[in-house]
Amino acid sequence: MGPLFIDPGLFTRRAAIERNEAVPDGSGGAADHWTEVGETSVRVEPLSAEARERFSQRIGTVTHRVTLRRRAGLDRGMAFRLGSRRLVIRWLHDPDESGRYLVCRCEEEA
Repeated sequence: MGPLFIDPGLFTRRAAIERNEAVPDGSGGAADHWTEVGETSVRVEPLSAEARERFSQRIGTVTHRVTLRRRAGLDRGMAFRLGSRRLVIRWLHDPDESGRYLVCRCEEEA
């Protein structure tokens, strides 16, 4: 079986790549601080949306598949920012182990 064909013409969205750094909040905890570390073209596909209850609150989770050209340094916990939306990378893999593309499973931050 040869390499997987992914049409790079489908990478029609520009996304900022962000890294999260915990910043001490002065009370013994930490606050999220997102820093932009790059930009790339991506394809974003919605996958699922679910709602569940936790501690008497309704919590929704929306997941997406984000496909892009391989990029060194991209890792779990980083995020793609699309305007005001942030898609946090939960896992990523090389779909055909050719080193050309990455497919990321992301959760949209509420």
